[in-house]
Amino acid sequence: MTMLSLIVFLPLAAAAVLAAAPAISSAAARRAWVAVSVTELMLIGVLWAGYEDPGPNGLAFEEQVPWIPGVNSRYHVGVDGLSLPLLAMTAVVFLACALYAVRDTDRPRVQAALFLFLQGVSMGVFVAADLILFFVFFDLSIVGMYFVIAGWGHGNAARSALKFFLYTFLGSLALLLGFIGLYVAAAPHTFDIPELVDAAPLAGEPLTGGLVLAAILVGLAVKTPTVPFHTWLPSAHTDAPATGSAVLAGVLLKMGTYGFVRIAMPILPEAWQAWAWVIVVVGIVSVLYGAFVALAQTDLKRMVAYTSVNHMGYIVMALGAVGLVVDDLAQARSVAVAGAVVQMVSHGLITAALFLLAGVMQDRAGTYNMGAYSGLAAPAPRYAALFATGAFASLGLPGFSGFIAEFQIFAGSIAVAPITAIALPGILVTAALFLRALQQVFSGPTQGHAAGFTDLRTWELWSTAPLLALSVLIGVLPRVLLDVVEPASAALIGLVGR
Repeated sequence: MTMLSLIVFLPLAAAAVLAAAPAISSAAARRAWVAVSVTELMLIGVLWAGYEDPGPNGLAFEEQVPWIPGVNSRYHVGVDGLSLPLLAMTAVVFLACALYAVRDTDRPRVQAALFLFLQGVSMGVFVAADLILFFVFFDLSIVGMYFVIAGWGHGNAARSALKFFLYTFLGSLALLLGFIGLYVAAAPHTFDIPELVDAAPLAGEPLTGGLVLAAILVGLAVKTPTVPFHTWLPSAHTDAPATGSAVLAGVLLKMGTYGFVRIAMPILPEAWQAWAWVIVVVGIVSVLYGAFVALAQTDLKRMVAYTSVNHMGYIVMALGAVGLVVDDLAQARSVAVAGAVVQMVSHGLITAALFLLAGVMQDRAGTYNMGAYSGLAAPAPRYAALFATGAFASLGLPGFSGFIAEFQIFAGSIAVAPITAIALPGILVTAALFLRALQQVFSGPTQGHAAGFTDLRTWELWSTAPLLALSVLIGVLPRVLLDVVEPASAALIGLVGR
């Protein structure tokens, strides 16, 4: 078993053991969850240390095993500069959730098993190099998150979980239809992603290529989510537990945008170019709509949820601009791709931290209503400091990863398509909504639910502070991440512009 297979199947095996052994104590289950998450992060650290760029359409740490020979589908895994950062971010987010839930008394053994299952299938999505393998892990993540929301959520958790499942599962059916279209068009028929990239199976067939891309785009856009496929997101986040929201925003949403750069763009470059303006417009609308609707919220968690629509819009806009093949602007398009990948990592770290911090409100006072708090900085200075750090990181302040990502996105996108500057006010609105939240909740006299509010406990501090510290590290020393991302981004531009 290679390192990648170990990373995927170690949490799945641990989940199976925890689920099948009711005699395991709650404390042992929690310790096992943390231990497996730490081991996963260490294994990915070893991968990162030994990583060398595999070149265009290449994969490092590759493994192939025959799986479904009748349809030429294989267990094929590997990583490159587009997937390795997301693999590392996934490990960090799940470890943060394991630490946050270390004192949770609500069925901790089953909870640990479910999150370890989610961690394994999430890792599988980011290492899969076969469409069927990708789809299996992609679908299993939907099932896992459904049970997280329904089993540990609050409010209308059952309804929100069902809505999440039906929306995203319907999107996955469209995705499967697109994958079958690629398989049928390929000669020889295959689901192998690198082979499909080399073959470009629907080149010269604009109608069929456009229809297949449309199916894939719908499936991935629902998971991302972009306007108008975002309507499941606010209720799912509002009613999910803090750890569920952290994983949903930090990891699962990235499966959609990752699918764009891993599957849609390199396999269907001509169709991507033909649809580029549509994708750019959808991205711009998502940026502005997400920001303005977030500004109107009085529920803190719902506000953060809508900022995810805004931040995912930046990624979609940048990737759409990449499809506008303009002479002498390959470097700008490469910068846009690199910014999109950095934004995936940045959003995962920052928004996961914000959702975990929002969960502290639910734990202490049972409400996310910002109007129910005032002067919270006095009784909870550590909580106020971390939330302010997360807010400034999310609005793209220099010194944080969000600034690096958004600067690259706009530098690349505006160079290729100046109209993308229309999305710039989204940054201003995001700043306004976070500053309003900070003023309303943390400043002024201490009253309402802020009175007697307990400051962050040790495990809450250790689950959120490292996420924000990593955002600062990327913001101050971006080469740590960009040295891995940029060669893969340049290689992707070569495939899309062919």
